[in-house]
Amino acid sequence: MINHHNTKLMTRKPLILFLSLLGVLSCNCEKGRYDALYKDLPFDMPGVEEPAIPNFNVSLSDFGGVGDGVTLNCEAFEKAMQALSDKGGGHLNVPAGIWFTGPIAFRSNIDLHLDDDAIIVFSTDQDLYPIIDTNFEGLDVRRCTSPLHAEGVHDISITGGGVIDGNGDAWRELKRAKVGEKIWKSTLERGGVVAENGYAWYPDSGYYKARLTAGSLNYPDPSLDENEIKTFLRPVLLSFRECENVLLEGVTFQNSPCWNLHPLWCKNVIIRNISVRNPHYSTNGDGIDIDACENVILTGSVFDVGDDAICIKSGKDADGRRHARKCRNLIISDCTVYHGHGGFVVGSEMSGGVENILVRSCRFMGTDVGLRFKSTRGRGGLVKDIWCDHIYMKDIVTYGVIFNLYYAGVAASEMKDASSADLPPVDETTPEFRDIHFSDIVCNGAGREAIYINGLPELPLKGLDFHNSCFTAAKDIYQNYAEDISFDNVTINGKTL
Repeated sequence: MINHHNTKLMTRKPLILFLSLLGVLSCNCEKGRYDALYKDLPFDMPGVEEPAIPNFNVSLSDFGGVGDGVTLNCEAFEKAMQALSDKGGGHLNVPAGIWFTGPIAFRSNIDLHLDDDAIIVFSTDQDLYPIIDTNFEGLDVRRCTSPLHAEGVHDISITGGGVIDGNGDAWRELKRAKVGEKIWKSTLERGGVVAENGYAWYPDSGYYKARLTAGSLNYPDPSLDENEIKTFLRPVLLSFRECENVLLEGVTFQNSPCWNLHPLWCKNVIIRNISVRNPHYSTNGDGIDIDACENVILTGSVFDVGDDAICIKSGKDADGRRHARKCRNLIISDCTVYHGHGGFVVGSEMSGGVENILVRSCRFMGTDVGLRFKSTRGRGGLVKDIWCDHIYMKDIVTYGVIFNLYYAGVAASEMKDASSADLPPVDETTPEFRDIHFSDIVCNGAGREAIYINGLPELPLKGLDFHNSCFTAAKDIYQNYAEDISFDNVTINGKTL
């Protein structure tokens, strides 16, 4: 069977060369812009280039768009995208204003460019978001169409300045313990349903019904009517799936219904100088989930979110092993995280495998955990060859560095130690973590252990090394089921390990 998507990508390079000779392509790239990120890279990784976009510009206003914050601009965005596609691609400029709209579907060779004073706000009208087959938290599921979405396209970007707002408060549940009285009362005034025990608020009765019958946190009973529980099937803000040559630059992404940014099965991705914001109380309010992607650069970006901030994934359990797509060849540099369950996170969905990642010169301040590695029995997958270098952490709520192979779907601040008396056999469902390196880590204040390592007795963690690092924490180190762990010039609370 011919894979038409791959065939299309195979023809891209000759076409790009031809268009370049004609002088009709543009990109934001400067020669050597990313060269410094490859310096002393401890693994081989191809050079990642920015998308090639034809030098053709249109304005959303040219297609009837009105930036008054009231007029629905679905038709204007669709007409503009199609017009650009008919021309072979180009730049769709969004001028200053507040642009109210439904989902935006990307085509190949198109850049969505926001002026500094442009704000795109997505409608909460659920009729605009059809339920589709997709992949979420590593499983093949059905969820609502994402506000920003693309599948199987190439050379796409979102650039400029401005803000993209997902209007997520209308979709998300709210846990009572996460907010003060003022936010809780104002949320109740919107209607919705409060759980019988007062633990949480839900946007509508369908959401509450799905939550009560969900087999796990985010997967409802399949016998329920999808349209009745549509709010529960809330979308991620941005879903780029099986795309190649992607750029996100300069824009603020915020207030997502679920995860904020979700590149899935993509190749050659650059995320540069963006801001990602979600309320601290936002359920599933992840910053970015880089999911089974290859050749990714994330640099110069800021995260302040309600769940894991920079998260690496590669599928979950049987679905993840069946897709068998690794997340590999990533450079994460010069990023700041102000709030999140974890600053840099691997898992817990890592069944396809994770390898070749460098996290360098990043700052985590006030996150629940600094560097977080998590999985559980049943996942399978191999995580290896990760380097964390020059990481600076302050006021970490729980652990500076944690490996937890008993992850139970809760934040680290809510986690309790777990163990198993019966050892299962080591097979394809057993997660494996090895050859992970830490150097020049400074953690100034962690509420629990500086380093917490809790591996599986049937397949212990292996090959972790720490160099030239300094931690201050309430406790020093917990180590369980780990082999070949080394410390070189590492101090915790002034004592050398």
